[in-house]
Amino acid sequence: MIRPSIIALSARTAALCLPKAGALYRLPDPASWRLEPAAGDGEVREGITATVVSLLHDLQPGGRYRLEVEGFQPLEFETPACAGLIDPTAFGLVPGIRHDDLEGARANAAALADAVVAVPDGGTLRLPKGDWTAFPVRLKSGITLHISKGAVLHAPSVRAGWPILEARDAMGRMLGSWEGLPTACFAAPVHAIGAERLVIEGEGSLDGSGDRGDWWHWPKETRDGARRPRGLHLVSCADVKLLGFTIRNAPSWTIHPQGCRRLVAAGLTVVAPPDSPNTDGFNPESCRDVTITGVRFSVGDDCIAVKAGKRRPNGEHDHLAETRGVRITHCLMERGHGGLVIGSEMSGGVHDVSVEDCEMVGTDRGLRLKTRRGRGGSITNIVMRRVLMDGVDTALSANAHYHCDADGHDDWVQSRQPALIDQGTPFIDGVTIEDVEIRKLSHAAGAFLGLPEAPIRNVRIRRLKIASYRADATASPPIMADRVRPMRHEAIAAEYAEIDCDEPALLSRAPISVSLE
Repeated sequence: MIRPSIIALSARTAALCLPKAGALYRLPDPASWRLEPAAGDGEVREGITATVVSLLHDLQPGGRYRLEVEGFQPLEFETPACAGLIDPTAFGLVPGIRHDDLEGARANAAALADAVVAVPDGGTLRLPKGDWTAFPVRLKSGITLHISKGAVLHAPSVRAGWPILEARDAMGRMLGSWEGLPTACFAAPVHAIGAERLVIEGEGSLDGSGDRGDWWHWPKETRDGARRPRGLHLVSCADVKLLGFTIRNAPSWTIHPQGCRRLVAAGLTVVAPPDSPNTDGFNPESCRDVTITGVRFSVGDDCIAVKAGKRRPNGEHDHLAETRGVRITHCLMERGHGGLVIGSEMSGGVHDVSVEDCEMVGTDRGLRLKTRRGRGGSITNIVMRRVLMDGVDTALSANAHYHCDADGHDDWVQSRQPALIDQGTPFIDGVTIEDVEIRKLSHAAGAFLGLPEAPIRNVRIRRLKIASYRADATASPPIMADRVRPMRHEAIAAEYAEIDCDEPALLSRAPISVSLE
């Protein structure tokens, strides 16, 4: 039998992986479990789990446990100690504040800020069961925010007086941002800047109230001097654990780690309405060593979008930094524009990203790489293994003519004639696809459109299976570039791209682009 593995531990939470052959987000069959103190005294807990990544909540700090899961070897583990438990209601936090009660929301924000200050290093701020409304709260290093079962922390629905993160800090480093550029933005309802050893956990919820205010009515605008806030914004943080909570209705990107290192997200639920603009699920930008596992996404934009900043039109690039080492496993991506997306803000470079043992259901695209002339940077070593795509319009795509930004349709961006290679030339090199199954395919199994001056290189596809097609599919361009022909039930189309496929019959000889003539 296989032994469960520990993904992450906190004083009160354990995130576990129950690996079984062929299991993606869910286990083949629900498994019963039994948890008891290793010393043999204390409460014995029992339950059933249906997912590969499973969380145990409300553990005792500094406790030693023995876990038995049906079909697995026993596992013993010990939780870390907790240096102190803080209840924010002792500082004046009041439940039941209306979402449009600005004074009440400000008072609650002040109470939470005082409670955060009071948490000792290694301690926990526990939000009790109830509905809580507060203006944004900033977390600090060395603490755990524990969101109890039945607790919901709401952002107010009105932005008057909402705090703003400036584009850069006093040292000139990027602080506020918008789509890869230093830009003033409203602070996220929960955020941290430069924090280390931070844990956010629990069975409760964070609600950004994007559905209650006007945030979703001006997706690309600046109002009151700032861009929309994220749902959870982590800036230049390190050693972060996000465990088990639900986050929903973010004003824009839901979870945005920016310039972070060593971050683990396990067992989260990330939700936004399908028509909510730019509510990407999880967007690590200029980050290193990120693990996203056992997360369920159902959002209004991309489920996961890996980014590395955007070069300004004038070439400014001092804010750029690479993203390297992102590992995505056992996730469920429902709806959304893309399951795993890289770009289009990738000017700092995106390297060593893997997505394995995941399910993508009803997303527009499965694996999606997007960039354009002017971005610069490179995308390398992208791996997808053992992924099931069900009802995905286009399974695999790489597009170096993405028509984003105000000049995205200009000829210098969209031309299929070779351009000079300079600092704005983007490169895609190294994509491995193995053991992917596609069901109810609509448009294309793959669409790879490179630049004539910088073709997409080293795409390796093995054991790709198209199990079925969607009968009512209508022909549509599979990627967002100008002059792309509509496709329906197509296999793999490539233009200015080198594709090594073990099944040559899957490779289409037809071009992607439509001639101007």
